[in-house]
Amino acid sequence: MPDHLKPKDLPTPSNRITCPECGNDEDFVEVAENVIITTLYTQNHDGSFTLEEDDSQVLGALKLICAQCEADLSNFHARFAEMLF
Repeated sequence: MPDHLKPKDLPTPSNRITCPECGNDEDFVEVAENVIITTLYTQNHDGSFTLEEDDSQVLGALKLICAQCEADLSNFHARFAEMLF
């Protein structure tokens, strides 16, 4: 990147999610409803525990929420899920 260009000067990709309520395009929260979390622990000789395995099942809806204004952006969840790397 040339020295005179800053990240804010670069073009914004057209596929970025932007909150229509507040304009936030950086911070989002995914909320899962009706989740079962199963965690396997092994107890050590000193009485402490070590996590061995962790599994979760989402039985309900997944929502996408704007982290700034808390608007429900669930309509964008499929796009969000496609872009998780």
